[in-house]
Amino acid sequence: MFGIEFVPDEPVYKIGYMAKLAEDSGFSNVWITDHYNNRDVWTTLAALSMMTNKISLGTGVTNPYTRNAAIIASSIASINELSGGRAILGIGPGDKATFDKMGIDWDKPLTRVRESVLAIRAFLAREQVSQAGFKGAQMAFSAGRIPIYIGAQGPKMLELAGAIADGVLINASHPEDFKFAVPVIRQGAEKAGRKPESVQISAYASFSADKDPAKAVAASKIVVAFIVAGSPENVLERHGIGMDQARTISDAIARYDFKAAMEGVTTRMTEAFSVSGAPADCRARVDELLGTGVTQIVVGSPIGPNKENAIKLIGKQVIAK
Repeated sequence: MFGIEFVPDEPVYKIGYMAKLAEDSGFSNVWITDHYNNRDVWTTLAALSMMTNKISLGTGVTNPYTRNAAIIASSIASINELSGGRAILGIGPGDKATFDKMGIDWDKPLTRVRESVLAIRAFLAREQVSQAGFKGAQMAFSAGRIPIYIGAQGPKMLELAGAIADGVLINASHPEDFKFAVPVIRQGAEKAGRKPESVQISAYASFSADKDPAKAVAASKIVVAFIVAGSPENVLERHGIGMDQARTISDAIARYDFKAAMEGVTTRMTEAFSVSGAPADCRARVDELLGTGVTQIVVGSPIGPNKENAIKLIGKQVIAK
């Protein structure tokens, strides 16, 4: 199964056009990112529900800090109704650096995600909700069964996803990251008395495809730079990347010198943090990821040097293989 991520940093109808193109190219899921400085995720999903026919539509991902669990439940239920039952919910702890800019305290992420997922499930089932700070709140309309995916990176969040989620979205592109993550998710499922195979595992990968592999890799560098700058030391060590290299890139980004940041990105970094190159190169990495237990590949930013061409190319030469 293949999903695709769109950042709503362009007009909503253009995102809708690309979502329809993705649907026609063989993608199963569309994930829309939720950032305060882009178009609103729910408005975008509502438009997409009218512009597509069969592709699943989800948040990739929302969070319980900027949005109350009751509002998330109402919003995703509305998208489910508009789309004829195609909604999927991606929720995660969010990004501390973004919350700092917004003046929001990033407290107890594991607890907040757990309580929110359980509360949202209860809201969607039209139960009276008295957990996560609610006092008997209840939805006024029936929502149906909506799959919930947790965006996870660290071991505790991965284990939680295995215990309570329908799926997990992992921001990673390399098999080594999934050799670490998949057993942790399965352990979480087993501890909770669930079948590990009932949890979908999605590689939310930075993806860049083009007939010219050099162009594809070049297009991936700005995304890879941000990933390197934000990766914890243990992840960098896993891929043989030094903290000094990461710090150089991070410092360049902090002063908005994106050219210098991209110049700091090495071949080792693009191989570790992106699926990029010609379609055959991308398909080879996809097969490696599927071999680790991944069940869905999400084609994330930048998609390719030219998004529309890349979507068609991935459909014909990666998905269809």
